[in-house]
Amino acid sequence: MMKGALPSILEAVGQTPIVKLRVVARHVRADLYVKCEYLNPAGSMKDRVALNIVTDGERRGVLRRGGTIIEATSGNTGMGLAMVAAVRGYRCIFVMPDKMSPEKIASLRAFGATVITCPTAVEPDDPRSYYSVARRIAKETPGAFYANQYHNPANPEAHYVSTAPEIWKQTGGEIDVFCAGLGTGGTISGCARYFKEQKDSITTVGVDPVGSLYYDYVKTGRLTQPFSYHVEGIGEDFLPSTIDLSMVDEIVRVDDKECFLMTRRLAREEGLFVGGSAGAAVVGALRYAEATGRQENILILLPDGASRYLSKIFDDEWMKRHGFLDEPAPMGMVADLLYIRGSAALIIARLGESIRHVVALLKEHGISQLPVMDGSDVVGLVAERDLLRHLMSHGRPDAPIDALVDRDYATVSPVTPLALVEDLLNGAEAVVVQDGSHLLDIITKIDVIEFLAERRAA
Repeated sequence: MMKGALPSILEAVGQTPIVKLRVVARHVRADLYVKCEYLNPAGSMKDRVALNIVTDGERRGVLRRGGTIIEATSGNTGMGLAMVAAVRGYRCIFVMPDKMSPEKIASLRAFGATVITCPTAVEPDDPRSYYSVARRIAKETPGAFYANQYHNPANPEAHYVSTAPEIWKQTGGEIDVFCAGLGTGGTISGCARYFKEQKDSITTVGVDPVGSLYYDYVKTGRLTQPFSYHVEGIGEDFLPSTIDLSMVDEIVRVDDKECFLMTRRLAREEGLFVGGSAGAAVVGALRYAEATGRQENILILLPDGASRYLSKIFDDEWMKRHGFLDEPAPMGMVADLLYIRGSAALIIARLGESIRHVVALLKEHGISQLPVMDGSDVVGLVAERDLLRHLMSHGRPDAPIDALVDRDYATVSPVTPLALVEDLLNGAEAVVVQDGSHLLDIITKIDVIEFLAERRAA
């Protein structure tokens, strides 16, 4: 073989550079560095995961010559698997949610993969979800190998044996904070495990988009109702077994708009041509650095590149249509509604209080539901319809409200567009507004109706 050449493209996976952020982080004391995983040969950090999953499947004998690799993917794992399959001679079938960019679908098909899209806005166990469809196809396809990145331990293992040791060697261990988006959880779980074995003082920061369930689960231990969001590749609507949340020291919540605006800034001000989840990770790291105010080295993992989002994040018309440019969102934001409504004291109920007491609160204040607190944590909502149902079935008025608390609630932030809140209220009585872990208010359908009516009458 010619000197300097590699046997195949698979040997080019890894050894991505680390670069210091020069402009977007000038206002914080910490030094922020980015690991450019988007420079892997198939365009993302998932190249490492795909190579490890396929190699592990071959080693265990569950993936054999002539087999078909099947996966539920948001695109990047599929690209990595398609690249490995092209070199090693496998077929591929990928199932994706329909919110993914056309560039991702076209790229997978360029490798010869079959791509099937499924509706995004369904529950994970719905037979139409991309998880369910992928499992079904794997069962029905002879010689199938289901990569199963959400539950395959070879996913976090890839980062434990590859990404993290590479970072450690590159930095000489001079890393204080590691920051990454939370998706399958393989990256932060595998990297954090390795880093903490080397230096237990390292802090790991997970970044989660508004609409995903990780943030509320980490903060409260409860699974709240997820809802759709636009940033791709991070966040989940269920808990994969590949994530070890004990490895997450801090969690930061970000929204679509700030993720996409930062993504565009990274290209224009830092020369980093990256995707939306990279913008999310940088926003999360900056928020962490602003909050701590410490002088330390923060390393941020940038998962994928911009070429897969040209028709979305880098398209001004798409950004305007969704209210992501500097123009205000067409319907406004949650903060706008709260401002117009005024700052009346928030009425709450607490676990253990009697149904009689809560009914009196609802009557006194002319409201139909209350947030329920356990100490400083929100645990759910209690609504008049559930109280009525309890009393109509001869339930005791002096019984505690605990059994009537609806714990399947959604949380939003002040910067959540009201268009998303409108969608949530189609299936819920109210949503909870939080700023970080601080409860601000709840929003009901009538609140949105009154806000829009007043705004359009003005």
